[in-house]
Amino acid sequence: MGDEEIIRRRLLFDGEGTGDERRLNVLLKGFLTWCNSVDSAEETQASYARMVAQIAQCEFAATKSLRCCEMNTAEQQHYDDLYNQIEYGIVSAKKDIEATKKELQEARQIRRNKMEYDALAAIIQNQPDRKTNQNKLALLRQELEASESECQKLEMKLEQRRKQFHLLISTIQGLQQLLVDDETT
Repeated sequence: MGDEEIIRRRLLFDGEGTGDERRLNVLLKGFLTWCNSVDSAEETQASYARMVAQIAQCEFAATKSLRCCEMNTAEQQHYDDLYNQIEYGIVSAKKDIEATKKELQEARQIRRNKMEYDALAAIIQNQPDRKTNQNKLALLRQELEASESECQKLEMKLEQRRKQFHLLISTIQGLQQLLVDDETT
């Protein structure tokens, strides 16, 4: 067994490296020595006082380790609470971001609609109003009726001229035939 193995085992037995194993070993040896000794009462009393001091040191170390463990547990709980708060904050921030994104999309859609509305309003503004259009339409209808009436009159006149022209041509042909007949006779 190498030096490293011995040191590793001692550290494992020592626990958190506070020397508890060594103190207990020294206390055990002192107790066994005290039990088997035949010293004077003063030396026995001094050994007893040393053992009580060593027990007090071991109790103090145990109490200190217990308090450190409690403090570590409390600190772990504090960090867990802090983690949960941060996690809740992250989830809340994500929800806020999603809601803000949705509001942004709605605002963009409203803006697009408003721009389209403004463009249509500008086009409509350039066009005359309904009353003006109805007046123009009535005027155009009157003009159309007048034009149709004029057209009918002209067609009747044209038809009359055709008949007159046809009559004239018939008369000319009749006269030509008379002339031809007169010359042949």
